[in-house]
Amino acid sequence: MITQVLYCPYCQGVDIVKNGKTPQGKQRYQCREQACDGRTFILDYAYPGQSRKVKQQIVDMALNGSGIRDTARVLQVSTSTVIKELKKNKTNCNQ
Repeated sequence: MITQVLYCPYCQGVDIVKNGKTPQGKQRYQCREQACDGRTFILDYAYPGQSRKVKQQIVDMALNGSGIRDTARVLQVSTSTVIKELKKNKTNCNQ
């Protein structure tokens, strides 16, 4: 039997428990570390725009001067996903 150690994508903690399934049937996990306060995540998202890696790439490409359509085409996400993530990041930067 192979045991896979899961790490929380937010705090890198290892206190992870299963927390039901998504409507698509994928396993959902919950982090029980104090820093995360019960945040949930799944390992493989059906839409690539939901992963933290792609969200970070959206911000990086915007900082390097890429346009919204160019970013959406390269990362294979919709333009509305790019705009939503940039607006969310803008509000985080102003605080």
